[in-house]
Amino acid sequence: MRILLTPALSVILAVMAWHAQAADPETGRSLAAQCRTCHGLDGIARIPIAPHLAGENRIYIETQLKAFRSGKREHEMMSVIAKDLTDEEISHLAAWYESIEITATMPE
Repeated sequence: MRILLTPALSVILAVMAWHAQAADPETGRSLAAQCRTCHGLDGIARIPIAPHLAGENRIYIETQLKAFRSGKREHEMMSVIAKDLTDEEISHLAAWYESIEITATMPE
């Protein structure tokens, strides 16, 4: 089966591939040190009002952090923390938390 790529599709695929490679979980791990008080370095929240981030979808985390940064979404603490994050730092953080594998044990 042969797939023909249109120029637009080629550009979209190239951007997606670059974005996937640009995010570095290890860099995100270093950045997550500032998140550990609430979200934990391992992505398991330390306080009741913070969500767990371990295993969360990278696109979701990026979207939320950018919303806090822009003011589209507001939270007393997150708005302050996110305002100084670059797009690259946000991608690294999101890649770190997404890379954490979590397991669940169902009750019997």
